[in-house]
Amino acid sequence: MKKIFAEYKAFALKGNVLDMAIGIVVGGAFATIASSLVTNIIAPTIGLFTSGVDMADLFFVLKSGAQGGPYITLDVANKDGAVTLSYGLFINSVFSFTIVSWFAFVLVKGINRIKDAESQKVGKATKSCQFCYSLINVKASKCPQCTTNLD
Repeated sequence: MKKIFAEYKAFALKGNVLDMAIGIVVGGAFATIASSLVTNIIAPTIGLFTSGVDMADLFFVLKSGAQGGPYITLDVANKDGAVTLSYGLFINSVFSFTIVSWFAFVLVKGINRIKDAESQKVGKATKSCQFCYSLINVKASKCPQCTTNLD
């Protein structure tokens, strides 16, 4: 049992696992923010241009509930037990996904830009040996791989 726990501990404390866990937590938090943005800002703005229609209340009734329709809101239809096709909630989810994926794209693009800048700095600090093509420090006078004297 101790061996299994030790193996699990070694696995869980690896950098990649911790990075992934932090990414999941931050991603979940950002998804909540994106959902709030769609629900509280984007959907009401679209509703303003569509004569006050709330996107969350866009639905088709597939089967009426106990009291029957017509249903003014999705909440009323659900409370009556109606079976609905809630395409307005789907549209809200698509907006949320688009916002989260755009944020992830911009974040990854920014990180890649930083990595590229760092790799260019490292590239200027090294040169290639003309005989064995290994990377060596620009200040080196002798290649540590093939021991050739450098110019």
